[in-house]
Amino acid sequence: MSVKAAQEVRLGDLFVREGLITEDQLKEGLAEARSSRTRIGYALVKLGFVQEEELTRMLAKQYRVPAVDLEKIKVDEKILRLIPPEVANKHLVLPLRRVGRMLTVAMTNPTDFSAIDDLKFITKLDIEPVIVGEYTLRKHLEGYYGGTEDAQMAELLDQWGDEDVELIEEQDDEEQSALAAEIDSAPVVRFINGLLTDAVLKGVSDIHIEPFEKEIRIRYRIDGSLIEVMKPPYKMKAALTSRVKIIADLNIAERRVPQDGRIKLKMKNKVVDFRVSVLPVIFGEKIVLRILDKGNLTFDLTTFGFEPKAEKDFMWAIGRPYGMVLVTGPTGSGKTTTLYSALSQINTIDTNIMTAEDPVEFNLYGINQVLVRSEIGMTFAAALKAFLRQDPNIIMLGEIRDIETGGIAIKAALTGHLVLSTLHTNDTPSTITRLIDMGLEPFNVASALNLLTAQRLARRICKHCKAEATYDEEYFTAAKLPLEWAAKHTFYRGEGCDHCGGTGYKGRCGFYEVMIMSTSLRKAIMAEMGTDDIRELARSEGMLTLREDGMKKVERGVTTLEELIKETAVSD
Repeated sequence: MSVKAAQEVRLGDLFVREGLITEDQLKEGLAEARSSRTRIGYALVKLGFVQEEELTRMLAKQYRVPAVDLEKIKVDEKILRLIPPEVANKHLVLPLRRVGRMLTVAMTNPTDFSAIDDLKFITKLDIEPVIVGEYTLRKHLEGYYGGTEDAQMAELLDQWGDEDVELIEEQDDEEQSALAAEIDSAPVVRFINGLLTDAVLKGVSDIHIEPFEKEIRIRYRIDGSLIEVMKPPYKMKAALTSRVKIIADLNIAERRVPQDGRIKLKMKNKVVDFRVSVLPVIFGEKIVLRILDKGNLTFDLTTFGFEPKAEKDFMWAIGRPYGMVLVTGPTGSGKTTTLYSALSQINTIDTNIMTAEDPVEFNLYGINQVLVRSEIGMTFAAALKAFLRQDPNIIMLGEIRDIETGGIAIKAALTGHLVLSTLHTNDTPSTITRLIDMGLEPFNVASALNLLTAQRLARRICKHCKAEATYDEEYFTAAKLPLEWAAKHTFYRGEGCDHCGGTGYKGRCGFYEVMIMSTSLRKAIMAEMGTDDIRELARSEGMLTLREDGMKKVERGVTTLEELIKETAVSD
């Protein structure tokens, strides 16, 4: 007899001794427990031989552990997430509350030390068991965790409903259409439609669908931070990947190399574009969908958060008939949005605007946009050469990546064209160094540049839960922030509420470092002065560094000190 079976018999004998059941009822209960693969207590309650309250009371006395009535308790969602559904169902446990490092857990068998050890390992907390009847516990587990993955999926689909999503197909292919028709009959279609619609409504910028060894994880990027939103049933992995690849017009049979595509969907009377990237990983294919929702795009530069001098300088530079304006920063810092906004500002009927982009993120009316495709020879340099034969007034390049592109762009800027582009550098002075390091002549760089902008995106404090925050002097010292500045200002942070999903942040703001070219700066570039010397010269002429600009946003209570420190470096 196994240890578990022997324990069940001992419990049954205890019930008989306490007078709860008879010997015959015990035999019948043990037989039922074996056939249904449940515990003796559950079987006795199911057969109607005993009331669960009596069993629970007796077991609490036997084990010297408090009993709990689950009908009177509402478990918080955050507490439920501490124990995964599969673990809760395997060990028959339900987390109830957390106080400090102590997690109170309802169990049918508080002497199941292997279960308690598992829970300690998973939660990294101390476990306090309380006893509950198995019949009641199973019912509440199903209520809280949805029982099985299929039940969870059904609940999610009911919550999303049948979204009115229409795929706008660019081209049709018989073989793909047949496969699409086959997958159209599956619940995965409703799931993908619901997922995409839910993400658009929540203002998500990216959806990450990630396969692991035993689960699929879906995360949203909201205001620059990734949050986990769900784990669909693992058996959906292949169908889910195939569905996304079909609507993105990708090769569903190719699983060994990365693929890129686009999806255009009509949702609630508006068209939303998705940029799709599929990457083979060891347990399948990771999918990232970038949401390109024009409805959320603001092209009004006055709302971006430029400081007064910086905004005036930027507007002057993009209003010039020729010269170069460069926007720099890491991936995801909003460079493309700034450039599109600048183009919208100067897009008039009497100008010919041409752009070369990889990829084309938004279609802008009145602007000639070209998709760069290096694999067929359509590089930035090739596009730029072609543009110069198209009588352009304004040229926008997605990125200056090499000396050939940079050289043609500078020549265009010096021969009567306004050139806008981006570069991956940390700040404005290092952009000049980078251009010269590429092999471009300092004289040409100095002559062509009108203005340089470096930018970062930081999260805004949620206005619904904004509250004052205090920091120790050591915090400012470690962050290299002036103590005299800290003493003059009040700082804020979000406490977390329903509007911001408990994060304390809602929306984003920009930090901008805007360097306008003066005569002294042009001379410094031609003399090949160092990055630090150029920075100090620009600051002496009124330029705010990224950190100084961010400090202004913190002073006004737009963002937090944590965001300032995360996004900017010390400028000295």
